[in-house]
Order: sequence, then C-alpha cells, then structure tokens
Amino acid sequence: MAKAAKTKEITLETVLWNCRVALRGIGSTEKNRDAVIGLVFLKFAGDKFEKRRAEIKEQYGDVPAFLEKVSFYNAVNVYYIKETARWSYIVKNASANDIAVIIDKAMADIEESNPPLKGALPQNLFATLGASKESIKSLIDNINQIDEKRFQDEDLIGRVYEYFLQIYAAAGTKEDGEFYTPACVVKLIAEIIEPYSGVVYDPCCGSGGMFVQSLKFVDRHNGNRQKVSIIGQESNPDTWRLCKMNLAIRGIAHNLGEKNASSFTEDLHQDKKVDYIMANPPFNLKGWRGEDQLTDDPRFKGYALPPVANANYAWVLHMLSKLDVTNGIAGFLLANGALNAGGAEYEIRKELLERDKIEAIIVLPRDMFYTTDISVTLWIMNMNKHARTVKGRQLRDRMNEILFMDLRRWDSNIEEYVIDKGKKKKKTVLTDSQIAEIKKVYNNWQDVDTSLYSDVPEFCKSVTLDSENSIRAKNYSLAPSKYIEFIDHDLEIDYSKEMARIQGEMREVMKAEKQSQAMLVDAFRGIGYGID
Repeated sequence: MAKAAKTKEITLETVLWNCRVALRGIGSTEKNRDAVIGLVFLKFAGDKFEKRRAEIKEQYGDVPAFLEKVSFYNAVNVYYIKETARWSYIVKNASANDIAVIIDKAMADIEESNPPLKGALPQNLFATLGASKESIKSLIDNINQIDEKRFQDEDLIGRVYEYFLQIYAAAGTKEDGEFYTPACVVKLIAEIIEPYSGVVYDPCCGSGGMFVQSLKFVDRHNGNRQKVSIIGQESNPDTWRLCKMNLAIRGIAHNLGEKNASSFTEDLHQDKKVDYIMANPPFNLKGWRGEDQLTDDPRFKGYALPPVANANYAWVLHMLSKLDVTNGIAGFLLANGALNAGGAEYEIRKELLERDKIEAIIVLPRDMFYTTDISVTLWIMNMNKHARTVKGRQLRDRMNEILFMDLRRWDSNIEEYVIDKGKKKKKTVLTDSQIAEIKKVYNNWQDVDTSLYSDVPEFCKSVTLDSENSIRAKNYSLAPSKYIEFIDHDLEIDYSKEMARIQGEMREVMKAEKQSQAMLVDAFRGIGYGID
C-alpha cells in the first residue's frame, strides 16, 4: 500500500509573505500596508475577544447581560467587538460581494465601541482600495492562518507586527520609511538609557518602536511594566494611526494625544517633564517652522534660534526642554552633519557643551536605515553627570567629559529583506553581542572604578571639555574622528620583508611558467611538429 504523501507544514514567514502578495499590484505601498496591518489588527483583536468571551462562558455559562460591557473587556486590555465586526464574521463572509464594505464597517464599529482606539484604525480604506473581492478573500484567508496554536510563539503578535512594519518601511520611499527605526538600533538606545520606571517620551514616535523596545527592556531585566508610562506624538496622520494600532494590539497603555500634530507648532504635552526620551527625528528636516514662527519660544531660551532650513538642533532643544532637570536622560539619533554644523547650530552645540548636557556620542555603521544609506549618530543627553548611585551602580563624576565611540567598522553583519518578487534590500544590523559590548563600554566609562574603562584606538575615547586635544580646542566639534586615535596600518608593514616575499613569489611564478613552456614544446614534438 502506497504511503500517503506528507503535507509540508507552512512556515510563518511564508504566511506573512502570502499576505503581502495578496495585494500585489493594487494601490500604493502605503494603502497596502494599512490594509494588511489593519486586518492583522482585526484578527488579533478578535482572537483576544473570543478568548476572553470563552473565559466568561466557562465561569458563568451564557454571557450575562451585565457583563456585555465595553469597560469589562477594556479593563483586561481586550477590545469589545460587535458580532458583525468579529474576525469569525469576516472570515465567514470573505467571499461576499460586499466584503470591502463589511471590513470598513467593522473598523468603524470597533473604534466606536472602544474609546481608546479613537482614530487608530483605517476608515473607508477597503472600499477605495481598488482590490477585487478575490484579492481581499486571499488576504483574509492568509491572515486567518496566523494562529497562536499553530505558531507557538510567546510574542506572535509582536513578531507579526514587527515583520510588516519593517518590510513595508524597506519597500517604501524615503517618506514611507520614516515611520520605522531598525529594531536593533532601538534596542541599543533602550539598553543604554535603561528605562526601568518613569515616563518615556518620543516627540516623533513613528510606528511606536521606541515604546515597544522600552517595555521589552523592562521585560528582559525582570522589571515591572506598570511602572512605565508612555507618552508621545506624531505629525503624520497615517503613521499616528499605525502607532496607536501597534501599541493597542500589544496591550501597551499610551498617550499620543487625541490627534496627530507637530511637536514644534502644537506640543500636545506642553510643560510635561519626563524621565526618558527615545527618538529618531526625521533627518535634516526643512521648513519645520515659518520664518517668523517660534522666535520667542521658551524651549529655545538661552540658545540661538535653530534655522528654518534644518530642524536637527530644534529637536535637541525641544527634547532638552522635556527632560526632568535632575535625572532626565535621552537617547536620540541625528544625521552626522549635526556633529560639525556651523552658524546657529554651532552656537547651540557650543552652549549645550558648556552647560554639560551631552554625555556620549556614538557613530553607527553605514546603511542601517531604510530611508538613507548614510551613517548616523546616537546622542546621549544626560541632565545629571554627577557621582551618584543609579540602579545599584556607583557612578563617578563625569562633569565636562564626553565618551566618543565610532562603530563604522562594525558593518559585517548584513540582513537581507525580500521586499518584492526579484527585489531584495540589504541592511547592516547590530547583533545582541555587539549591543552588549557597547553597553559595557558605556557603563564601564561611567563606573566609579576607573580601571574598568580605557580608550581603544579606532573605537572609543573619553574627552574632556578643557584639556589638550579637548572639545574646546577642537572648536566644539562632536565628530568622534576628531578625538579617537587612528592607527596608520601602513606603518605596521615591514617593507623589506614584504618586498622579499613578493620577489620570491615572482621567482616561483616565472619558474612554473618556464616548466609549462618546456612541457608544451615536448608535447608538440611528440605529435610530429618540427620545433627547433
């Protein structure tokens, strides 16, 4: 009797790929992204709802009317869903001619039933997507395969959302990619600033990666999520919705304001002081204010006014104004041009250094970001560099001192993303061990035991504000290459020995060439050619 052929178990990656393929060639990358992520949200929200409902039935039998309340579900981070908005209903009607309308209605109903989701879900998207009912059914069928029982992953929700946010950022334009910061970079920031408890703020939060990683940091170090508060804002309305969905489906409480808004012209958290800032502002943002706007803004008081043509230092001063004045710490990314920029930016940088607000400057490897292939810099801004005890560690006084690190040679770890059929993109990533090494160097530099840290050529250097080869002497430049020792490896070459080696190799090559010629002559003679 013939053996039955084994059915090959489909992988999660294949399912996720098929979700993307379902809408290939239909609409824009941005609309497809919102359609896929929106339906994924309905799937996970529906699964959570059904699980909670099953618990209630097990306890009470039929669900009693007094428990059919939104607040009862919201209290345990579950969203209440009307019958016609539940995932099971959408799957059941996947072949219906009006499936696009059914989905759009489900999105609207879930928002209406759950106030925390106000403005989070895409509205009237599927009716205007231009996708056939067959394409939408294919997408639903593929998303329906994303199941916790099938793919036993403790963080399936996070893994799926991270995949789609990452892949659509990689596939999009520069503007499309601004909503996502590579996870390894965000993890590095979290490991350095250590947001164990307090308020975490991001003034340009994109899809919420900084917030997600801050709580993952707490989980990794056995902390308490309840001690961390999340606040932020985002100017792009579509990205603001992505962030709210990303945080909501993971059960992360947050305050992103009631709408999208610019942190510069409409600060939704005015006068709020925070413990931690994690941010990746748009690089070299132009036109962030009008020529006559914000000229007397208190956030810039005591500093030069940041130029209209570049918001880099406007972001720095905005974040500085938000930090708790005694213990606040920030980790944020800026284009490398900010390290040496002149004019008003130079004046701001000089004042920041004289007021001792900057603790570390870390240049990252090239080609890590989806929006650009340039190397960018991680800045650490610390409001308290005095000797003290922080989370059980004894820190020394680091006043008027900055740690510089240059990671541009750490470019050998490459990840490849298949962003479309026949189209791939490669990006540099930092490994967990590399992140741990950076954190160790930073912590050792801070430590009261000064024997733990030492400068390393081409890697790290501790520099004071006022000494030989100091920051003042370098005209307040923050470029690590101005301070970190560079080794001229050409000087390590023993030229006499090297020339002898090369000459020996040439002699061997010439000897082998003569032997080959002699063999060739013998061969021709052997077949009757007269060769003199």
